[in-house]
Amino acid sequence: MEIETKRSKLIAWVLQNAKLASSFFFVIVFAIVIIIVRQRYQIVQESKRIYINSILENVKQRFEQLNKTNQNVALTMALTIGSDGKPKDFEEIAERVIKSNPYLQAVQLVPDGVIKYIYPLKGNEKALNHDLFKDGGLNLIEAKKSENLKQLYYQGPVKLMQGRIGVVGRLPIFVKNKFWGFSAVVVTLDSLSSMIGLNVKAKNYQFQLAKNNPVTGKEEFFLSYNKEFKLRHTTSITIPEGDWKVYAIDEDASDNLINTLPILLLGISMTLICSVFFYKFLRKQAEITTILDKRTHELLLAENKYKTIFDHAGVGIGRVNSATGEFLEVNAQLCSLLGYSASELQQTKIKSLIHPDDLKEDRTQFKSMINGQIKNYTAERRYICKDGQAKWAQVFVTLLWSEGEALNNHIIIVEDITSRKDYEQELIASKQHIANLINSIDGIVWEKEIHENGYESSFISNKVYDILGYTPEEWLSDPDFHAKHLHEDDHEDLFNYVNEFLLKQQNHEREYRIRAKDGSIVWVKDIVSVTPSVQHPEKLRGIMIDITAQKEAQDSLSKSFALVREQNERLLNFSHIVSHNLRSHAGNIHGIVALIEEAQTDQEKKELMHLLKKVVDTLNETLSNLSNIVNINTRFDILKEPLNLKQYIEAAISTLNGQIISQQATINNHVAKDAEAMFNKSYLESVLLNLLSNALRYTHPDRKPVINIETSMQDDCVTLIIADNGLGIDLQKNKGKIFGLYQTFNGNNDARGLGLFITRNQIEAMGGKIEVESVLDEGTTFKIVFAPNKVG
Repeated sequence: MEIETKRSKLIAWVLQNAKLASSFFFVIVFAIVIIIVRQRYQIVQESKRIYINSILENVKQRFEQLNKTNQNVALTMALTIGSDGKPKDFEEIAERVIKSNPYLQAVQLVPDGVIKYIYPLKGNEKALNHDLFKDGGLNLIEAKKSENLKQLYYQGPVKLMQGRIGVVGRLPIFVKNKFWGFSAVVVTLDSLSSMIGLNVKAKNYQFQLAKNNPVTGKEEFFLSYNKEFKLRHTTSITIPEGDWKVYAIDEDASDNLINTLPILLLGISMTLICSVFFYKFLRKQAEITTILDKRTHELLLAENKYKTIFDHAGVGIGRVNSATGEFLEVNAQLCSLLGYSASELQQTKIKSLIHPDDLKEDRTQFKSMINGQIKNYTAERRYICKDGQAKWAQVFVTLLWSEGEALNNHIIIVEDITSRKDYEQELIASKQHIANLINSIDGIVWEKEIHENGYESSFISNKVYDILGYTPEEWLSDPDFHAKHLHEDDHEDLFNYVNEFLLKQQNHEREYRIRAKDGSIVWVKDIVSVTPSVQHPEKLRGIMIDITAQKEAQDSLSKSFALVREQNERLLNFSHIVSHNLRSHAGNIHGIVALIEEAQTDQEKKELMHLLKKVVDTLNETLSNLSNIVNINTRFDILKEPLNLKQYIEAAISTLNGQIISQQATINNHVAKDAEAMFNKSYLESVLLNLLSNALRYTHPDRKPVINIETSMQDDCVTLIIADNGLGIDLQKNKGKIFGLYQTFNGNNDARGLGLFITRNQIEAMGGKIEVESVLDEGTTFKIVFAPNKVG
């Protein structure tokens, strides 16, 4: 009632002072006109700014596209660099690159900062062999900056050594993580301006390209401009790849104020007209009152409409007593969501409907709201329906009282999201199922992202732990983890192989070795697929399959094949020897028997019988030797056990002690006390006696014999080395005969040619091998490589 009274008084005052009210109206409207004119001026300014910014953004985008193209060109030229650090097919690839990108002035490769390779060479001869790092000027500064940034960086615009003004983009190249030099592209300033749109001619703006000179520290400008350059009328962008600023110069800046003058005059005119109409308008108070009443009626209608919206909203809405938690008002959707009637909900407290697991968090958030810490909150809650079913809902809670007022009531808006939650659970289960499938594959599934500077692992399956012992977290923690754990002999070959197929964007597979966490070497077959894009591959996906057992089986098969082949060769050689020797003895016997039959006297027969007895004794000895050799090569039940080499060597030295003393020989036994070999006792005694007795038998007449005995490790096998300073053997003449049957080399009458043959057969029967090194008149060294120490 009081408000109505004040309003009536105000209306009466206005009607009594129409001229004064009209004057006030004029001042207010004029102020509004000034504001509108100012906003118009600002809009014009903002429109120009947006227009120029869009032009500059277009320049920047065109430069970024040009930069990507130049980077691809530089990378393409860098790929010509081989593992030896020298380019291959530079001229051919450069020619194709220049043809594909005619805006380029030249391409270069600059190892260690020296321009060694340039295409086309014609017209660019002055730049050849120029050392950037010895220049001492801008070239040195800009080249070092490119090296430090490790990305494509542009020097210039500068006057090129070839003539003309241009820019040089240099991309630092690293080979085996060491700085190699630059891959560079040369573009003239005119071509650069054309490519990024700086040569556009327009009546209301022009471009200017600027850069701070790193030597003088002053800003230099490179494009011609026919008027005074004013920074306050410019908008600029920065291009960090060359530390450039591109200015767009507004040449119509002074016209903006003039353009708003007609609007100002129009506004003043309209203000005068409006003031006159306002004066007449005041006389229509009755009409205004009528309109006001009409608006009041419309407001009541709006309230009714709001009530209708509340009752029929598509989400549940409830008004709750903030002190007691009881519902004061609910809509039909909330009743439908919870399964209660409106009267039942109004007799229910909100906390009794919240799931017990969510109640604590809801209390915490509500307490923060009523304490003024937050004004409202949104959360996901489970509500218990009348039938006992739990439904997920997105709930929004806000207070309905102002700051400083007493605790009143609040409103909750509830939206059913049960279906969405069910879908999220299904999605989680699906992802888990896919993960389980990947981890069940009998191989390491992996994925790598391809970047400009290399590859970075983005996924590795859990199978990496079973096969290599690393966790997925360890593998993904280091971008170079895979490369760091490659076998050193496979690293360079695999790197070159993968790069070759990446360039061709082809799928491929390769076998290589990886060092597992426990230090063991694991052979894997890596089956790789390349995910291509328009310009270059984006991802690598593959599976590493453990083929260690297969590789070991192949090695074992190769060794078995080699052993069988060697045994066959030895058997064939043995058969030739047996055939030759027995045929020789048989011929002797046959000849003597024929002579006996023709003998005339008993004395002749007696002499021939004595000769026949010698031949038979020799045959028996040959048969005995051949029997021993056959026994060595055909027995499979020979007992092998770990034998202490030093003890058996000392025993052999003791057996030969008389011979050692008589020849004044020196034997140096440097074999370690714990050195062991898997061997047969009798065979080891025979081998040591044969080798040591030979060293004592074939001594040099001009010096006392010295025999050195020591052990070493060769491919994880114990190696026994026996070296003497005796007569030596002419290996060039006799190398293929040394271990042959009945082969002698030094003309000793008591030499039978059996010792080394039997020694070799005994060693090889134990899975080892024997090697010889000798120099005539200097001495001989025998090396026995024993089989690995595995009991069995």
